Amino acid sequence: MMNDVEVLRDLLREDALAATEQSSSGKTTVVLEESEEPPYQLSITGVPYDTVAFKTDRFPPPTSVFNNRRGECKRADYVIVALDEGKGWIVYVEMKRGHGNRAAIERQLRGAKCVVSYCRAIVEQFWRERRFLQDCDERFVSVRDVRTDKQPTRRRRSRHDNPEDMLLLTAPTGTLRFETLLHGRPADSLQRKEHLR
Repeated sequence: MMNDVEVLRDLLREDALAATEQSSSGKTTVVLEESEEPPYQLSITGVPYDTVAFKTDRFPPPTSVFNNRRGECKRADYVIVALDEGKGWIVYVEMKRGHGNRAAIERQLRGAKCVVSYCRAIVEQFWRERRFLQDCDERFVSVRDVRTDKQPTRRRRSRHDNPEDMLLLTAPTGTLRFETLLHGRPADSLQRKEHLR
């Protein structure tokens, strides 16, 4: 029986998937690329081995069906689905140059969630997998100013488990840890906090 990541790899075209790199130490990095001018990329390090990331804005906008009056045809750049020790994560990522419009980013994150819902429906109907992506926690993240000289910042402490409460990050080095996307702070600060308890 295939796990959710294997089902997604079976479902999605290869050219819709983000590149993954394996280090000699067994760590995985996902490389997210944005083609807007000038193009840039964001590396997510420390992702679990069972991970797939795909570009949701490759899904054609359904403008021939929907009016798009509420932004229902928008989609965020990427979705990362990761399985780690029995825990599932779905991370919606919108990459922006500059500050962007918060309401517009929220619509893009909502649209990416709709793409995942569509994938769930397809897998339920054609793979007969009724539990597909049902036991995953969701995170919504906007990564801005990917190539600036600013220090990495986080705004608003939150669970960022819905688009209105998205986590806002900057990544001046073009690299973020997966733990930061999940929890809003680097893994080492999480470990220090646990140690202090």
